[in-house]
Amino acid sequence: MTQESRRPGGPDGQAVLLVAGLADLAVSTAGSALGAVRGFLRRSDAAELATEAERDLMARGRLALDRYAAPPPAHLEILARAAVERRAADGA
Repeated sequence: MTQESRRPGGPDGQAVLLVAGLADLAVSTAGSALGAVRGFLRRSDAAELATEAERDLMARGRLALDRYAAPPPAHLEILARAAVERRAADGA
């Protein structure tokens, strides 16, 4: 039996299988997250962990903003430096 013959109903069947797989993944992920939350609430140092997690998330946010929100280099400055380098290379 080939791979193509195992796919039910063409594109519609594939879409149904894809949605079912995503739903199964969501349910299993939600179950794991719920178990983690239950374990977190049972800890005696939950407040300290929450504070540490908040600091960690804020640091990650700063890093993400620095990475993606940094202004691009000045285009004219780049062109001017390239022109100076070309002139120096031609004169040397």
